[in-house]
Amino acid sequence: MRQELLSLPKGLAEDVARNLVMVARLIDEDPESAYEYSRIALRLASRVAAVREAAGFAAYANQKFSEALAEFRAARRMTGSVELWPVMADCERGLGRPEKALEMAGAPEVQKLDKASQVEMRLVAAGARRDMGQLDAAIVTLQSPELASNSVQPWTARLRYAYADALLAAGREGEAREWFAKTVESDKDGSTDASDRLAELDGVEFVDVLVEDDEEAGNGDTTGTAPEIHAEAEAEHQDADDEEGEDDEDEDEDDEIESVTTDEITDDVDDLDEDDAPHRPQS
Repeated sequence: MRQELLSLPKGLAEDVARNLVMVARLIDEDPESAYEYSRIALRLASRVAAVREAAGFAAYANQKFSEALAEFRAARRMTGSVELWPVMADCERGLGRPEKALEMAGAPEVQKLDKASQVEMRLVAAGARRDMGQLDAAIVTLQSPELASNSVQPWTARLRYAYADALLAAGREGEAREWFAKTVESDKDGSTDASDRLAELDGVEFVDVLVEDDEEAGNGDTTGTAPEIHAEAEAEHQDADDEEGEDDEDEDEDDEIESVTTDEITDDVDDLDEDDAPHRPQS
């Protein structure tokens, strides 16, 4: 990508690079904003393959599959690379064309992919089988040397998770539990919810302790009926009034006690610098 941007005028290259950085930074947590940055980069440099690829992934993250597929195809024409083949096939799935995705899974381009992309292609093909209601075929598609291997690779957790999920969908709960457990072992960064799925199969229920405490506090025992409580409150109010009356009678005797007037408090607030006042947080 760096070499491609160097072919642009310096100022333009910097603008494009800034927008691509924002796409990469936001695509997971804020895909809509990432998409907007990708459109800016696309307007600035539509003939740069890296820009077309970034625009494709931003559209893909927002489930704009037709737009994503068009951008991926453009990037592939520019570079001649096949590395986008799996995600292009998944776009076909997103467009409701699983048969086309399966056709791409059997194309010669797959043999040119590296190991990670081949595993990704297998996941897409299994998903296409499930789209077509072919659960058993999806399970067979995922059965591979990569699935059977004990070594943990970047794709291991996702592959095991997909296999466990397919087994569960086929009603093979015991095997599904085994593979969800294996997924948890390999999912060091928590990229899947395998631990939650495993707990669900084991019948474990998670309780929100804070909510439970609040409910217990709300259900605590109270003494006295409503009328009794009201009567007690009235009595306390009357006692307070009586005490206030006694204080008024003794007011003349307490003239020597210093008091702070409302005007003095106001003067103190006016003397504060603006920098001393609390700032309202930006929403």
